[in-house]
Amino acid sequence: MAIPTDPKSAGSAGRAGVIGLGSMGYGMARSLHRGGFAVSGCDADENAMARFAAGGGGVVPTPAEAARGADVVVCVVLNAAQTESVLFGPTGVAEAMAPDAVFISSATMDPEVARHLADRLESTGRHYLDAPISGGSVRAEEGALTILASGSPAAFERAGPALEAMAAKVYRLGDTAGPAAAFKMINQLLAGVHIAAASEAITFAARQGLDLRMVYEVITASAGNSWMFENRVPHVLDGDYTPRSAVDIFVKDLGIIQDMARNARFPVPLAAAALQMFLMASGAGMGRDDDASVARLYAQVSGTALPAKPPA
Repeated sequence: MAIPTDPKSAGSAGRAGVIGLGSMGYGMARSLHRGGFAVSGCDADENAMARFAAGGGGVVPTPAEAARGADVVVCVVLNAAQTESVLFGPTGVAEAMAPDAVFISSATMDPEVARHLADRLESTGRHYLDAPISGGSVRAEEGALTILASGSPAAFERAGPALEAMAAKVYRLGDTAGPAAAFKMINQLLAGVHIAAASEAITFAARQGLDLRMVYEVITASAGNSWMFENRVPHVLDGDYTPRSAVDIFVKDLGIIQDMARNARFPVPLAAAALQMFLMASGAGMGRDDDASVARLYAQVSGTALPAKPPA
């Protein structure tokens, strides 16, 4: 695959490797590139690599090559297991990074796992920043994410220019890995419950024979509104379930919350109910579709009609 820029040549801000060039990682890599970093990107999906290359980024075939000599390595993969593989697998980045480099971990994971990965990497002299993200692909592309971060002062100092390039807001939440991951899980609990509630409400409105666009207008101006209702219900109104954030993301994240709550002996019945709705949607074949597909599940089990996507 052609590489339109030389990823070994340092940009004005230094060198960065980005592992994971999906909807979020692509935008983050582009933001780093605009911020003056020479960026090497890597993804298991050849199409994702070609897309980044076409936009002017450097692409390499393995995480280790993306991290070779990098000052910053940003990891935007699905989960903790993939993060561990990126760090310590056969083509992992841990030994390829510059000796004083920082690994910015953006996958959603259990806080205990984040602490474990940080301990392993920091034993090599590198830095680990626990840094889950929020904001969606559009804000990633704009360099306007919210980043929830925790780690050592040295990790924050090393990551500073990269965080500035990728985020509009960075919350500094602690001096060790783990707290940021925990904050992210609280956000995901609320997000998952709110998506499930929005899906239930809009499908129930359809069953009542209401004008759904008027329902949207009224609710978004009323006390029952939520950010997720406002953001996801338009997907239902348009009959467009192209994945911006997939159903299976919340199967994973609400599952992590269940594990955390069980270990803490803490009841989370609303999160558990939401998880079941996402599991059912995934089991019905919608796992890779937009998470607003929970509304389609409600429609299927209740025999309710939702808007269809207009013909192209």
